[in-house]
Amino acid sequence: MAGSPYASALGRLKSHLPSILPKESYGPLVAAKDLVEVTKLLETTPYGPEIAQSAASYHGAPLLELAVNRVLVLRNRLAYESTPFAGRALVGAYLRRWDLQNIGIILAAKAQGRPIGETETALVSARDIPAGLVAGTMTLDDLRLLLQQPTLDAVAQGLVKFGYGGALLPRMEAYNRTHDIFPLLAALDRFYYEDLLSSARFYQGDEWVVRLLIQSEIDVRNALLLLKGKDAGLAVETVLERFIDGGTFLRASVAEAYGGRTVGEVVAALEPRFPALPEGDELYKTGRSLAGYEAALVRERAVRELKRLRAYPLSVGVVFAFLLLAEFERGDLRRLVYGKLYLVAPADIQRELVVPRL
Repeated sequence: MAGSPYASALGRLKSHLPSILPKESYGPLVAAKDLVEVTKLLETTPYGPEIAQSAASYHGAPLLELAVNRVLVLRNRLAYESTPFAGRALVGAYLRRWDLQNIGIILAAKAQGRPIGETETALVSARDIPAGLVAGTMTLDDLRLLLQQPTLDAVAQGLVKFGYGGALLPRMEAYNRTHDIFPLLAALDRFYYEDLLSSARFYQGDEWVVRLLIQSEIDVRNALLLLKGKDAGLAVETVLERFIDGGTFLRASVAEAYGGRTVGEVVAALEPRFPALPEGDELYKTGRSLAGYEAALVRERAVRELKRLRAYPLSVGVVFAFLLLAEFERGDLRRLVYGKLYLVAPADIQRELVVPRL
């Protein structure tokens, strides 16, 4: 293993680990009285240059959203550029998740009639380098062109040349009847995970840890789908239509797990597979919020997958461990920013954070 092509990736990415916010930094951020104080605290971190870059045009949550997204993209680019040739196709396929997120933001904006300027600040991009560009996909100009399209149908047509239109166009007729955007977003997710699992086939011998990582993400999404479906009173047939195959939680198990009359009963049915899930019971009982369940699932997965990836440092796992750390930090900072914006109690914000538990 001394001659592993990932030795240089390990060294390069390890040198950037100090830029990841330490667990101790979250306490003062959670205790901050408002977003002004949060911004000041982040100015002394790697987010400082990005905050300064946009402070003249933005403030509050939009400013912090821009800074957080830009740092994520720069870290993604670093990880991609550090990856040896043999692993780049897999890492590139994984990073297309940010293209899909940007497309989802644009589709939702079109469906809701939101203005272009407001939507552009939410895109996951770093100035003129969107996250997807590191994988050779969409540029920020491409995303802006989609934003300028007059209708959602026109956006779907514009996505054909990027390979995403095929997932949307067959569903546009149904969308025009129902104006339900969820089947469109679900189709994009299904397209993404099918492509990603295909890219994680066994070529080098170390892709299996990434396949398990992908499968665990699909499992979490499907578990949340069941909880959201039960909370909304959806029929099991509707839930199955939105189910994503490819994980270890099989479609055949859905009907039995979904058979409970309440969210609590579904949680009990899923607990053997997702032991941390009951941690969200209190928040659901007091405010009928599923956020506690999501946070519990993400935390449980984060601890397990990072431990496994770190056990194989001279493999593609080292790149994905770095990517996960960057994603978890972004997720926690966004939870914190919007928690402060909507006056969520500090204790409730703290309860939802992932990084302090790693």
